[in-house]
Amino acid sequence: MDKFQEMTVFVAVVDAGSFVRAAEELDISKAVVSRLVADLENRLRVRLLHRTTRKLSMTEEGQSFYARCKAVLAEVEVAEAEVMAHTGQARGVLKLNVPVTFGILHLAPLWGQFLSRNPEVILDVTLSDRVVDLVEEGYDLAVRIGRLSSSSLVSRQLSSSRMVLCASPAYLKRHAMPMHPSQLTSHSIIAYSLLSTGDYWEFAGPNGVVSVKVKPRMKTNSGDTCLRAAVEGQGIVLQPAFIVNQDLESGKLVEILPGYQSGEFGIYAVYPSRHNVSPKIRILIDYLVKAFTNKSWT
Repeated sequence: MDKFQEMTVFVAVVDAGSFVRAAEELDISKAVVSRLVADLENRLRVRLLHRTTRKLSMTEEGQSFYARCKAVLAEVEVAEAEVMAHTGQARGVLKLNVPVTFGILHLAPLWGQFLSRNPEVILDVTLSDRVVDLVEEGYDLAVRIGRLSSSSLVSRQLSSSRMVLCASPAYLKRHAMPMHPSQLTSHSIIAYSLLSTGDYWEFAGPNGVVSVKVKPRMKTNSGDTCLRAAVEGQGIVLQPAFIVNQDLESGKLVEILPGYQSGEFGIYAVYPSRHNVSPKIRILIDYLVKAFTNKSWT
């Protein structure tokens, strides 16, 4: 008998909520899953699961055993990570959370080479601009952009980018070019709704900091949408250089008020702890740091 396999399958069934989904997760047949759970119950001489055609639930004994199994399996994973940290082998699922636009433009082109170099790693990449709880939601690593708040998370800077105020030549032909941030109040503004300062845009100029409350004609939580609206001549945007640089270089966008800067922020890899960092996380961080060496948008 393989007690470890029985425990693994039992936990997978509970987590998945069904024998079929557990079989899919484990890449084994439903018959094998059912047999292993039955063998476990027979060996323990206790029913762990209530089974009906619609629902699967744990008995009181099942709940207690499930908690113990989860703890044991977690300890095994930690032990394996410690051993692999010395061997340098990267394997297993690597769950990542990355910002949408940055993930598409600058991270997506990197994943192919990383997978080729690490054939035992499976990438699970979620694109979202929401700040996730790495520990609570089970992420190994996240890429975050901005000023990091103090927390228990460990961070390593990958790059940096400045914010750029810009609009299309067509829009600026129809409207007077702003000569001072205060004049933005009379312009059509395409605003990024997740900007930390909200509708207050701040600029460092020749005479100090200027704060302007803009009146957005359009708001969106997508930097790509802001960019497209600006290129189509719908208004002025304040977006990171890593998003707008290509259109600035091609002439589709024109920088406005270059003498007034709206700040620079870091781009970081963050992960839950510096202790017992698994090889898959350490190797990915080193790979990203090297990929972004001498690459900034300032």
